[in-house]
Amino acid sequence: MERRSIGIVMNGVTGRMGYRQHLLRSILAIREQGGVRTGDGTVLWPEPVLVGRSEAKLRDLAERHGLTAWTTDLAEALARPGIDVYFDAQVTGARVDAIRAAVAAGKHVYTEKPLAEDLEGALALARLADEAGVKHGVVQDKLFLPGLLKLKRLVDGGFFGRILSVRGEFGYWVFEGDWQEAQRPSWNYRAEDGGGIILDMFCHWRYVLDGVVAPVRSVQALGATHIPERVDEDGKPYQATADDAAYGIFELDGGIVAQVNSSWTTRVFRDELVEFQVDGTEGSAVAGLRRCRVQHRSMTPKPVWNPDLPATEDFRSQWQEIPDNAEFDNGFKTQWEMFLRHVAGDGPFPWDFYAGARGVQLAELGLRSWREGRRLEVPEL
Repeated sequence: MERRSIGIVMNGVTGRMGYRQHLLRSILAIREQGGVRTGDGTVLWPEPVLVGRSEAKLRDLAERHGLTAWTTDLAEALARPGIDVYFDAQVTGARVDAIRAAVAAGKHVYTEKPLAEDLEGALALARLADEAGVKHGVVQDKLFLPGLLKLKRLVDGGFFGRILSVRGEFGYWVFEGDWQEAQRPSWNYRAEDGGGIILDMFCHWRYVLDGVVAPVRSVQALGATHIPERVDEDGKPYQATADDAAYGIFELDGGIVAQVNSSWTTRVFRDELVEFQVDGTEGSAVAGLRRCRVQHRSMTPKPVWNPDLPATEDFRSQWQEIPDNAEFDNGFKTQWEMFLRHVAGDGPFPWDFYAGARGVQLAELGLRSWREGRRLEVPEL
């Protein structure tokens, strides 16, 4: 059995997502399972080179996980022999220049979203990568969530009949940082640093709606900065200049209407942090991170509105659980495996920089819709 090493420069691994999902639960998990097997039996073996700004944090990470390759110098990392892939999990504002450097060095690129802060920058990176002949991909992890995989199975199987609408709820309370530490980094709340929930989450909603239900054709959005002042990691107050909540209405192919609320200023009264309800003529489904429940038209009860009497029906008990029917791995890890196979020439990878640009496009249009107070069409790129 042949083993092929794939060197990966991983930039931004000292951050929350870069460490937990990409290094720990993806690359290191792949190494623990013995690598990624391709169709011809070759085993792909990822060799990470950790890159970040803090020498102390990088050294600690490397020692904790038995790794030896790390540096604070991106150019030096890209110049090392045996490097095939550059991965970026930095703050959005630092991403474009780093990806340009990686493409110039002839490396394949895999990156967190958003690909760039605006559509022009995202498309420029896609064209640059194409011209250089390197392979490119963008993380679209929610497509691999068990709940959404089950929902996709229902859509593909025709369970809903004609789909009428989608309602999505995402979010939780992110503490202001004074009396309790914030769960998200402070740059998320500064527009000048690439923060904002529209730029962050509309990229997700684009590929979720496009990939699971139907393509997005228009957007009308309202953003808000509900908490105007927060406290950063050093205990210093700062002005929150970015939106921390967004309320979007999207029209999809076939006249389907999707309403998605995204908020870091809401307290959760749901089963999961994100849930989507899809209603159709033949049935409905509610999908979250892991679970998916359905109610077929033949099993739909006939409630009657009567505000004068207490409700006696247990509405949740009237829904059926969709079985797993498969083993679901970590979504980030699954997509990493697909990209590594793609780099090795073992299969396509549809979530390229152009897919990432479509997410940035929807976010850009969402911000513009909020500013102008009107509905906007979503043109084909």
